[in-house]
Amino acid sequence: MRDQRPAAPAAPSELSSIQDFIRWGASRFNEAGLHFGHGTDNALDEAAWLVLYALSMPADLPEAYYRSRLTGIEKEAVMRLLVERIQSRKPAAYLTGEAWFCGLSFKINESVLVPRSPIAELIQESFSPWLDGVEVARVLDLCTGSGCIGIACAHAFPDAQVDLSDISSDAVDVAKENIHQHDMQNRVTAIESDLFAQIPANTYELIVTNPPYVDTQEMEALPAEYQQEPVLGLAAGEDGLDIVRRILTGAGGYLAPDGLLVVEVGNSYLAVEKAWPEVSFTWLDFKNGGHGVFLLTATELQSNFS
Repeated sequence: MRDQRPAAPAAPSELSSIQDFIRWGASRFNEAGLHFGHGTDNALDEAAWLVLYALSMPADLPEAYYRSRLTGIEKEAVMRLLVERIQSRKPAAYLTGEAWFCGLSFKINESVLVPRSPIAELIQESFSPWLDGVEVARVLDLCTGSGCIGIACAHAFPDAQVDLSDISSDAVDVAKENIHQHDMQNRVTAIESDLFAQIPANTYELIVTNPPYVDTQEMEALPAEYQQEPVLGLAAGEDGLDIVRRILTGAGGYLAPDGLLVVEVGNSYLAVEKAWPEVSFTWLDFKNGGHGVFLLTATELQSNFS
């Protein structure tokens, strides 16, 4: 199919090497006031990601290659991608169709959020110490989007069966693609479901979820890059807890007696504490950054939300 995108502007004649284009792209990104937070947190890393992608080069390209001179066709491909990032305000991951989570590659598109949850750190530690000594046979990833959290959990717990659930049929399709990409068809199942509505009558040692949790005021103030993501995956009512309330009241029937519920609520953590002041949520700290993730044991869930 013919490329329908507009032709890229000609590269400035002074630009020759990979390093030149990364520096130029970063300068233009800063000049345009782009926002970062979908896999990178600065203009230089974002530009490097896109330049290397356009050149079909790995992200860990040895430093010596950064002095390599680009051909005319390569310059055009790089310029097109850098300019598209500026003009569209789409996060780099949407332009490349790939994002990384827990050191794993995932296919994504604009039907799902770009993976970035601090829950990755918990997965890499197998949710220790909270699941130490627990035989994790089943895991449920609610509001799965791309399936990254649940599939990463399947890697962390190689004997577990994992269910991925999302209300969006388009998101479920993306999750199914990633199940196949990771060759997990025998252990991971994607289910189209409004939270627990279509979930089989199983009990899970781990229910983990990064649900919509952005409140109305924060939604209105989101940078343009976040507005490219599906509203269904972000917006959660006036206080950001519309979905969290339903998860807390429904999870008890699906959590094993020694199970754990892990929920990300981001900046809505204050709303959680205000809504349930009597509940002793365990709020988690992260070495790699991030906040607003709590956990409840099955006993705590039953005693407070049954």
